[in-house]
Amino acid sequence: MALPDLSRFELQCLRQLWQLREGSVREVHAALDEAPSYSTVRKIIERLEEKGAVERVRLDGKAWIYRSKVSAGRMIHKEIRRFLDTLFDGSAGSLVAHLADMDAVSLDDLRHAEERLEEEGASKKTKAKEKQDD
Repeated sequence: MALPDLSRFELQCLRQLWQLREGSVREVHAALDEAPSYSTVRKIIERLEEKGAVERVRLDGKAWIYRSKVSAGRMIHKEIRRFLDTLFDGSAGSLVAHLADMDAVSLDDLRHAEERLEEEGASKKTKAKEKQDD
C-alpha cells in the first residue's frame, strides 16, 4: 500500500492513534496538546480514513473506534525522505550540519549514528554473501 501524503495536523492525530493503539475521536482529541475543536479532530480522522491511513475497528456505544493502517516506522521514513528531498535536495549530510549548527545533535548522537551505519553495512554485507552462497 502506498503511504498517503499527510498534513502536519493529520500526522499529529495519527501519532496519537499510534500511542493509543486504537481510540475514539474523543480520546484522540483529549490526547492532543492545544487541540482545536472536537469537530475539527473528527473531520481530520475522517480525512485520514479517506486517505487509507486509519480504519474503523468497531462501534463502542455511539463512538467509532479507529486504529492506524500505516506503521509508524514506514510513515516516519516517508516523512523524513520528503523533508530531506524538499529542503536539502535529498542530502542527509546537509541536514546533520544544520542540526550541529543549532546544537540539536551532540557528538554522542553522531557516534551512535555512526555505529548504526556500521552495523547496517555489516548486515548488508552478510546478506549479500548469503545470497551469493545460495
